[in-house]
Amino acid sequence: MALVQKPDTEVIEKTDTNTTEAQIVKHPLQHTWTLWYFENDRSRKWEENQREVIDFNTVEDFWCLFNHIKPAGELKNSSDYSLFKKGIRPMWEDDANKNGGRWLINIDKPTRDEINLCWLELVLCMIGEAFDEASDEICGAVVSIRAKAAKLGLWTGNANNEKAVKYIGYKLKESLKLQPKVLIYQTHKDTVNHGSTIRSTYQI
Repeated sequence: MALVQKPDTEVIEKTDTNTTEAQIVKHPLQHTWTLWYFENDRSRKWEENQREVIDFNTVEDFWCLFNHIKPAGELKNSSDYSLFKKGIRPMWEDDANKNGGRWLINIDKPTRDEINLCWLELVLCMIGEAFDEASDEICGAVVSIRAKAAKLGLWTGNANNEKAVKYIGYKLKESLKLQPKVLIYQTHKDTVNHGSTIRSTYQI
């Protein structure tokens, strides 16, 4: 189970002689996160299709955002949501990503509910620091919607940190209840150089 739950609303009342002020108490996250949206438009450069949407850094702001945007399973084909730590762009070339890679989850012919559930659980694990000390390796996550499949990727910063990368993979597989599905880890450098013929660096 992920560590970020929908909170009960907490209210503190401050009373002076004439007024009562209600303040919602927000629960801070360990990091500030940025949501990105990608929609493929071949008339524009790839970078121009990647749009920064909004930042959040509390549990309450996350749920407010999540409950008001289109669910991942309802995105049009060739569209992505990306959620990354603030300051990290969802592209291989970013300094925080260039030496890293991703745990890749392919879902063939998924239902909308399957996509939504997997994406939500992945995001909750990530922003809730469910990967313990290995959470420092996390850069972000991407859900990609394609015609006959969906693809989820959890990006880490250092592909050579085998212990942390594998720990993240095991926790991810457990949290998303993916047994007996095999998860593969691909480095970004290999993906750039070899494309779809790439072999996995790690498997669990």
